[in-house]
Order: sequence, then structure tokens, then C-alpha cells
Amino acid sequence: MKARNIVFISAIGLLLGSCTIVRQGEVGVKRSFGKIKPEPLMEGARGFNPFTTTIIKLPTRTMNMEVRLPLPSKEGLTVQSDVSILYRLEGSYAPKVIENLGRNYEQVVILPVFRSAVADISSQYFAKDMHTGQRAGIEKSIKELMMAQLKDRGFVIEAVLLKSIVLPAGLTKAIEDKLEAEQDAQRMQFVLDKERQEARRRTIEAEGVRDAQKIIAEGLTPLLIRFKAIEAFNKLSTSPNTKVIITNGDQPLMLNSDKLE
Repeated sequence: MKARNIVFISAIGLLLGSCTIVRQGEVGVKRSFGKIKPEPLMEGARGFNPFTTTIIKLPTRTMNMEVRLPLPSKEGLTVQSDVSILYRLEGSYAPKVIENLGRNYEQVVILPVFRSAVADISSQYFAKDMHTGQRAGIEKSIKELMMAQLKDRGFVIEAVLLKSIVLPAGLTKAIEDKLEAEQDAQRMQFVLDKERQEARRRTIEAEGVRDAQKIIAEGLTPLLIRFKAIEAFNKLSTSPNTKVIITNGDQPLMLNSDKLE
């Protein structure tokens, strides 16, 4: 009876040991008698002979590889940076990757290609460029150069992200001083533009007053002045108050009669 139980338990163990599950975000590679099968195993349960076959699982989801390294700049300085490399493996290439690179493909091919690409690209830029808006262009160039070398090997580089850029101390101070000077210059330019606009406004206002006075002066002809004087005489004649009017025939001068008493 005990022997039967042992055989039964062994059979169950053998059955469980001869089945594996390839989950989502993974791909399986079958190795039988030391040879890699060219067809990858997609998601699902897979049976195999544990005595002759091994199932190797590789991730096909996006992976994040963190690297800290010095970046050479165009002027010969060294900039420290933490870099994230986001990449993924194309499932159809998994058998070739295992056969040619092994499971440690990050250290075998991705990291060396990255080091070469980042050295080529960063040496084309000044150190200050890595700390400004040109960082996105540097990241894009590194990604494109890596893709050109890794695409045929079955790897997709999704992004290269430069993080924690640490510039040399003296350069950091120089950049800060330059930015402060640029801000001061922008503020001064704003003040000058405002003063120019105000001066322009005053000039336009003065020109308007001058033109108005010129129009009035040109319109005051002797005939118009005499006409206005007649209108003034007519208004004074209808007033009930007692007045003394002195005139030369052209312009009236009114005196208050109370003050003449």
C-alpha cells in the first residue's frame, strides 16, 4: 500500500513538473536536448518532458534599466547623471536572443550599446545643454542611435530619460549667474519698452493738442469773431439785469452795475 502511494505521489509530482504556464507579458523558449526551438511559446499552459526539455521565460513587457554614469561634454567636462532606459523585447525574437545572447542580455548587449550611444551623443553638446531645454533632444538622439543598433536583435527602445543631472560646481554657479543676468536684462528691456510707449503716448497727445489749436486758430476769422460778438450783444440785450456795456463795435465788455454805484 505504501509503495502504491509513493508511486502515485511520484506520478503527480512528475505531472506537475512537466507543465508550466506562460503568463501575459512573457514569452517562452523551449530547449530540448540542448537545442533551442525556433518557435516562441505564447501565453498559456505548456506541457514538456522535464527530463529532456527546459522552458525559459522572458519578459515582453516594458522594462526599466537604471544606469548611473558620467557623460562627456563637448568642452571636455564630465556630467554625472542617472539614466532610465525603457525597453521591451519582441516576443518573436526570444529564441534568437536566448541562442545568441543568453538570459543576461541587458549586460551583454543593451548596456554596451547604451554606453557607446550616450558617449557619441553627449560629446556633441556643451555641459550646460544637458541642464536646459536641449535635454529632450539629447534623449531623443540617444534613443534613435540605440534603436538603429538593437532593432534587428529584437529590442525596442521606448525612451531614454536623463535624470539627476549634476554639473561641475563652477559651471553650475556660472549658469545661475547667467540666468540671473538674463532675467535682469529682460526686466530692464520691459522698463525701457514701457518708457518708450509712454513717451510715444505723450507725443501723440501733444500732437493732438497742437493740431486742435491750429484748427481753432485757423477757424477764427474776423468775420466769425464779429458774428460771435453780435450773438453776445443779442444775449445781453435780453438779460433782465442792469449792465453797462462798453464796446468798440467788435467785442463787448460787460461791467456789473452794482460796482459802478
